[in-house]
This record gives sequence, C-alpha cells and structure tokens, in this order.
Amino acid sequence: MTKPTHTHRESGGKYAELQQHEGAGPLAGQWLVIYEDLTKGIQSVTTQADWRMHYRQIKPDDCTICMGTGHDHIKGNKDKPCGHCYGLGRVRKDGHSPVDLWELAGVAERIIIELENDLHELRQVAAHPGVMELIKRERQEAIDNSIAEQEEKWRRGKGHGPGGQRHTGD
Repeated sequence: MTKPTHTHRESGGKYAELQQHEGAGPLAGQWLVIYEDLTKGIQSVTTQADWRMHYRQIKPDDCTICMGTGHDHIKGNKDKPCGHCYGLGRVRKDGHSPVDLWELAGVAERIIIELENDLHELRQVAAHPGVMELIKRERQEAIDNSIAEQEEKWRRGKGHGPGGQRHTGD
C-alpha cells in the first residue's frame, strides 16, 4: 500500500502525490499534480495551485489516524476528538500516541512553541512600517467595494411601485 504524503486541509483524508507534469494544450504553462485518494483508490489530476491551496504535506508527528485534524474520522463525527492523539492532531516525535499525561503535555508544549514562533514572525512582519498602512488601505477598499456592490444590487433590483419602479420621493 502506498504511504500517504498529503491530507486535505479541511476534510482530512489520505492522499499520495504520485507525479507532477507540465500541462499541454489548453493547460500549457501550468503544472499538474497526479495524486491518489488512498481511501477510495482513485487517481486524479489537479493544477499545482489548487493542490497547494487545498492539500498540505503530512508532518512526521501528525497523527496517523486523523491525519492532523484532531477529529474522529473513523466514526465520522467531527464533534468528537480523535482517540489516538486526544484531539491535538499531533503525536510524539517517534509517531506513537502519548501514553500518559506528561507525554501529552510534551506534545501540547511543542504545538504551543510552534504557534508562539509563528505569532512572533507575524508580529515582526506587522511591525514593518508600510504593512499596517497597506492593511488599513485594503480594509477600507473592501468596505467601499462592499457598499458600492450593495447599492448597485439595490438599484438593479425591483422596487415596490407599479411595474417594479422605485419611489424615490420626487
């Protein structure tokens, strides 16, 4: 059996990346990823951009049961935590499930340290002089576009007057 190399970012599952090829014909200039869904035994093809957006590589310490999601995939209940990793999505560095609370705490500590490092990197990026100004500008532009889109939708929609006309008070 092929070993899983990737999992879906949202729905989990076991996937193996088989090959990458450059597209031809209408797909010229794009890279294609051939992969296999190991649970269904089906091979599929997608673009490399789609592959990177929707699938992630399995880390060595990801739980082999839930593939790092922390949910119970065996019974299909996403409200229940995985029994192998206790809902953390990660196991010990050797790939085995934590056997006691101290080992579980060690796994949780590794996760917390990784998240703190990621947060520190994001804060450093945000501290860069032009980043906050760019974020504020993008937010304001999104708000303006949303307001304009709502008004345009209102103007194109039917009114409540005769023949669907709008009564504007003139």
